[in-house]
Amino acid sequence: MAFAVGSAFFAGVTAVLAKLGIRDVDANLATALRAGVVLVLAWGLVFLVGSQTTLGTIDGHTWVFLILSGLATGASWLCYFRALQLGDVTKVVPVDKTSTVVTMVLAITFLGERVDAFVAGGMVAIGLGTYLMIELRAPAARAERGRGSWSWLAYAGGSALFAALTAILGKVGIEGVESTLGTAIRTGVVLLAAWGVVAVTGSQRGIRTIDARSWVFLVVSGVTTGLSWLCYYRALQEGPASVVVPIDKLSILVSVAAGVVVFRERVSMRGWVGLSLVVAGTLALLA
Repeated sequence: MAFAVGSAFFAGVTAVLAKLGIRDVDANLATALRAGVVLVLAWGLVFLVGSQTTLGTIDGHTWVFLILSGLATGASWLCYFRALQLGDVTKVVPVDKTSTVVTMVLAITFLGERVDAFVAGGMVAIGLGTYLMIELRAPAARAERGRGSWSWLAYAGGSALFAALTAILGKVGIEGVESTLGTAIRTGVVLLAAWGVVAVTGSQRGIRTIDARSWVFLVVSGVTTGLSWLCYYRALQEGPASVVVPIDKLSILVSVAAGVVVFRERVSMRGWVGLSLVVAGTLALLA
């Protein structure tokens, strides 16, 4: 529970820092740079706790799932930060958090985790709440900035799908691995995938145009991401995915609050009702 709460807090902070840090930076490049920060942090902790000595004991089955979960994480990241660049935090984050429902379905189907009235009701509430938080028309403020496109929704949906796959693959892949080491290995896969996308798109040329302010937010958001991951996979290792994932998704409270306070994003009454349903549904999954 403690690690899951820590994951939620750092994930919420990451969304805000990332939004601040990628305003004028290509989303793919920002993802690759952030992954580098997470990699350094993760491997630093691996050597601090001495878990690098267990690398030779990881079997082939575990390697496959660690790599697959890393690829899913990279895809989720690329979609998520592109969505944040195109849309408001208060809209993107709720859609991303529907990964809770997808994860629950996958956990019930493939991991044999329990389902009861609270679980079913919670999943319905999260789905309905997310729908209510998505405005049927683009906010005027965003339209004025020339960003009225709904393409952010597709990226946010992709982020949710890949995040759900990450949780399931990660749960299977870290069962026999020390959680810090597992996180470091997965981060290496994410880094390779992210820089592969950067190389294909040619966005590495944008490194020279990143200003000092953006660098600060990119680095700090990378640190909070790493802390969130370390907490998350430790929680997954010690508890069921059907409990850990809902707690982690309560980071929506931090993200939405920051969207309103920091970015001056407006949330309608419909949106607040939706947020209440998402939180209530998440808490129901913990009953």
